[in-house]
Amino acid sequence: MTLPVLAGEVFGLVRPSVDAHTLGINHLARLLRRCGYPVVIADRSITDAANRIQRPEHSFEMRQWLRQHRITRLGLSYRLDPQQAAEVFGRLYYQLHAFDLLGAGNGKLRGIYFGGLPAACERIERRYGRLVPVFRGDETSTETLLRLGVPRQRIPADLLRQSAYDDDRLAFGRALLSRGAHRRLSGEDRSGYPGFGTRADHLVRRVDHAVARGQSPLMRAHVGPFAPDRHEAIKQFIAWVETLARSGHLDILSIGTSQLTQERFGEDWQDRPNGGGVPINSEDEYQRIWQAGRPMLVRTYAGTQRIPALAQIHERALNIAWHALSFWWFSRIDGRGPHPVRRNLIEHLQTLDFIAATGKPFEPNIPHHFSFRGGDDVTYVLSAVLAARTAKRRGVRYFVLQNMLNTPKYTLGVQDLAKARAMLRLVRELEDGRFRVILQPRAGLDYFSPDLDQARVQLAAVSALMDDIEPGNDASPAVVHVVSFCEAAYLATPVEIDESIQITRQSIASYRALRRAGKVPDMTQDPEVQRRTEQLVADVRQMLAAIESVIPDPYSAEGLYRIFAAGFLVAPYLWEEREEFSNSVAWQTDVVDGGVSVVDDAGLPIPISVRAASAAAAAAQGSKP
Repeated sequence: MTLPVLAGEVFGLVRPSVDAHTLGINHLARLLRRCGYPVVIADRSITDAANRIQRPEHSFEMRQWLRQHRITRLGLSYRLDPQQAAEVFGRLYYQLHAFDLLGAGNGKLRGIYFGGLPAACERIERRYGRLVPVFRGDETSTETLLRLGVPRQRIPADLLRQSAYDDDRLAFGRALLSRGAHRRLSGEDRSGYPGFGTRADHLVRRVDHAVARGQSPLMRAHVGPFAPDRHEAIKQFIAWVETLARSGHLDILSIGTSQLTQERFGEDWQDRPNGGGVPINSEDEYQRIWQAGRPMLVRTYAGTQRIPALAQIHERALNIAWHALSFWWFSRIDGRGPHPVRRNLIEHLQTLDFIAATGKPFEPNIPHHFSFRGGDDVTYVLSAVLAARTAKRRGVRYFVLQNMLNTPKYTLGVQDLAKARAMLRLVRELEDGRFRVILQPRAGLDYFSPDLDQARVQLAAVSALMDDIEPGNDASPAVVHVVSFCEAAYLATPVEIDESIQITRQSIASYRALRRAGKVPDMTQDPEVQRRTEQLVADVRQMLAAIESVIPDPYSAEGLYRIFAAGFLVAPYLWEEREEFSNSVAWQTDVVDGGVSVVDDAGLPIPISVRAASAAAAAAQGSKP
């Protein structure tokens, strides 16, 4: 059982030295410090000692560290292999117990905690029970602090208030799921406009028709079973597509193609590993999928080489609902494609020209990829605006603005709203008779709990968040990318996909009804969201001004390359090509007040003027012969 944390207690936090990602442990440290508790994050020598605690010299080093810093609460984060995690924690616990360091007396630990993957948490719960509270990563900020034993009265009022928005939406989700009304929803009839379900169909016509009839947003989901045999995988996928088409819940089928499909379409794959996803390798297979999916709209991943040519195949074979390009990403820097970034940008902008000629929408599959690599909120919004300006200049008419919420999962809901509204405002400034923005929010990839009941609640809660981006506007969002509730546990089949869509639709409808009745907060005028939104808008405008002052033709392939290389866009956790993009990886980021900021060595946010000046200087230096 966790004892209440007393004034003056000290938390020590340890993570394995092989884990380079620090957002989670730094976020927890900030939360505890805001509650008034000193926090010591273990350095490399202590993390090494924790990994080899069974050796006497490492056990002694750990005990000395605990005594030196007068640590009374110890947390171990281990998000790698579950069996190794349980073994490392078990050896640590044994050493602490053997040296009589656990208890309530002076010089003893009053609490010990573990955070890790669900399987590791289950092992530790089975062995230690209530002696060791575990954290799977799906807890809210308030839940985390209370489970640590922090008295509610020590949690800052503004943190409680901001976290209350997330807690309230989870409570809404639990109530909605307990009633089970979503299970009675049938698929919506989207027919009734010219070209519906034919080769002449178009996303914009379907969106406008749904809005005119007062229907729910269009539902998109990613679908892609895996089987070792390529032909068996295609057969199974087509059967899934036919099932989804019959049920009528899914409007836009997003094909989860394999890496080989994206990189080596039409080639002889021989014995190359598929790597997961649907291994489509011919136009005929795409055409069979389109036919099986009628009347759904269909889309798929872009290629990672011969990108313009594959876009043309998608247009011919699928009448693709919209094309998605990632500009800098799906290249050598993330291991998802063979091209260096410069060539990637050249091919992507050539593909934009083709998209513009077809009159089809374009989606920038970009901002969340910066977030995956530690990018801050300014980078998230800035990358979307750069993509929108580039697309409009190339003649694209329809811009599908995907907004991945809960990324990273420590993000507060009020900050998600601020990011979404800042991004929407800056992109919608481009709207005119030749350019239209279509909002498409989605849940974060690592947001959902592996506990399926909790994940269903989270899906309902994030659906409510989507509707709070533009509350009161029943035409927004126009499209929802539904991430199935089971994704943290296993691959979604048509059964889970349909249930996830039902939860999403019921949540949006019920939340709107509660808002109209005044039973949930109207976030339209929320002062904290407004403050955060205005700050983000101002910061991004300052970065855009700096970019346009030093980068010639910034919305060209070369200009976009130089923007990233100069460090205007931040990606400290970049996997590859770190030397080439040293100005981008040089910044460090952290979760600050529920959002991601670029910070200095003391953990304080760096003013945007400093960042803009540094990147501008790097850009100017890079332009010299």
